[in-house]
Amino acid sequence: MSDNQNNNNSVATGISIGVALGLIFGLAIDNLALGIALGIALGAGIGARNKNPRK
Repeated sequence: MSDNQNNNNSVATGISIGVALGLIFGLAIDNLALGIALGIALGAGIGARNKNPRK
């Protein structure tokens, strides 16, 4: 059960980091929506990858 919670937290943490990065990207490229979308996608991907670390 706690394993599942960790997985969800990794993705959620990744998404929240992604939103923050997305704001920065968005300001940098003058397209906030695209920047946030990229950030969320990146964050979710990183979070999902951290769910199953390679042994």
